[in-house]
Amino acid sequence: MTSIVLHLNEQERKQVKQTFANFSQTSKNPYVEAFFKPEGASITIYSSGKVLFQGEKAASYAQKWGHQTSTQVTIQQNVPMIGSDEVGNGSYFGGLAVVASFVTPADHAFLKDLGVDDSKKMTDQKIRQITPLLKENIPHQALFLTPKKYNQVISQGYNAVSVKVALHNQAIFLLLQKGVQAQQIVIDAFTSTKNYDKYARQENNQVTQNITLVEKAESKYLAVAVSSIIARSLFLDNLDELSQAMGVTLPSGAGHKSDMVASQILRQQGITGLEKTAKLHFANTKKAQKLLE
Repeated sequence: MTSIVLHLNEQERKQVKQTFANFSQTSKNPYVEAFFKPEGASITIYSSGKVLFQGEKAASYAQKWGHQTSTQVTIQQNVPMIGSDEVGNGSYFGGLAVVASFVTPADHAFLKDLGVDDSKKMTDQKIRQITPLLKENIPHQALFLTPKKYNQVISQGYNAVSVKVALHNQAIFLLLQKGVQAQQIVIDAFTSTKNYDKYARQENNQVTQNITLVEKAESKYLAVAVSSIIARSLFLDNLDELSQAMGVTLPSGAGHKSDMVASQILRQQGITGLEKTAKLHFANTKKAQKLLE
């Protein structure tokens, strides 16, 4: 039996209790502060601050609180999988879309017939063509932050990484709440696993299953590819809506063209115009302001 002991502070122990609250059981040991039995493991919190993870899935659960496994998790394509990806994080204009999708081996033929691939390799026309079919046939959870909401969240203390962690965590949590049974959960890597877990522990809703971050996952796993396509479609729709509302075509990306358009918006509507359309903490904001000087 796998046994892992971690020494956690009061806040971290509180997070463990919140995460596994639904699996709480009583213990007769006077030195035990809390005891939980989630699937495949038992978790004991001692009044000394020591937390004991035991069982087949002990390493998976303990990983969220800093335990480092010596072997990498093997990700298999041919199992029921949740894949999550985001679009918009590299673009100055437009919001941020995060989508988690549940794909089983029975879906693979359908997805391949549609031509599902990494959204970066597909035309916007193709993405918009197949997205309705994906939404109709593949269980998924989409979350979208408009630029205005994104700026509000950043002003509240989130950063460019932690806001993505929060959205991925919530999308996966909500998808699991719908009853899907995933053997693997994969996110297209945008930060380290340690960093992801650090920020995820701060969220109210906790995903108890192991999550694996994989680089270029959208080109390796169909579940992630589906999410990248739906997320791209949401981002494009938002960019079109904002462009129509502002009366100017808002470019994707964060290049010089974005600086020029941003300076035009600043000249006509001031910073309130950018708050509605752009991610203000990007360097483009200061570049646009300099263009007006």
